[in-house]
Amino acid sequence: MNEYVITIGRQFGSGGRSIGEKLAQKLGIPFYDKELISIAAKESGVNPEIFENVDEKAANSLLYSLSMGMYSFGNGFSAMGDLPVNDKLYLLQHQIIREIAEKENCVIVGRCADYILANNPKCVKVFVYANMTYRKEQSVKKHGIDEARAEHIINKTDKSRANYYSFYSGQKWGMAENYDLCIDSSKLDEDKIVDLIADYIKMR
Repeated sequence: MNEYVITIGRQFGSGGRSIGEKLAQKLGIPFYDKELISIAAKESGVNPEIFENVDEKAANSLLYSLSMGMYSFGNGFSAMGDLPVNDKLYLLQHQIIREIAEKENCVIVGRCADYILANNPKCVKVFVYANMTYRKEQSVKKHGIDEARAEHIINKTDKSRANYYSFYSGQKWGMAENYDLCIDSSKLDEDKIVDLIADYIKMR
C-alpha cells in the first residue's frame, strides 16, 4: 500500500501524539497536530491564539446551521461569518484534512480526522488508550502535571475530546468499530507500537 493517511485518536496521557510523531519520522511523512491550527489561521486570517483556545472543543450551533442550509462543505467559507470560533475552526480543519489526504501520505492526530476521512480508502484509523495508572504516570512525567490533580485533568480532557468527537461526528469517541487498530500503550513501549502500526500498513 503506497498511499495512506494515518489518523490517531488518543486518550490523554496515552502517548498517542508521541507515537504519531515517531511513526511519521519512521515513515518519512508529514505529521499534523497543532500544525492544523496554524494552517487554518493562515487561510482564514484569524489569530492562531484564538483557535488554540477552542481547539477540539465543541460549540453548539453548527448542526443547526447545517440543518437550515446556512453552510455546506462545497460552498467554501463564505457562509461562516456568524458561526462561533469553534465551528469555524472545525470547518476549516475539515476541509484542510481532506485536502491534505488527497495530496500526501501523512499522520494526523485528533480533530475527528478518522470520521472526516471515513470514506477515504487510504485512511488507516488508530486509537491509542491505556489504563488510568499508566496515564497518570505519563501525565506527571511528560506534561509536568501535579500528581494530585492528574486524574482530574485526564478525565476532564477526555470528556472534552469525547464531546467534541460526538458533536461533530455523531459517533461515540473511542468505540472500537470506528477504528482499524485499538492499541493499549501500557502494554508495549512506543517504538514497538510504531513498528506495529507500520507493519499493519504494509499488510493492508
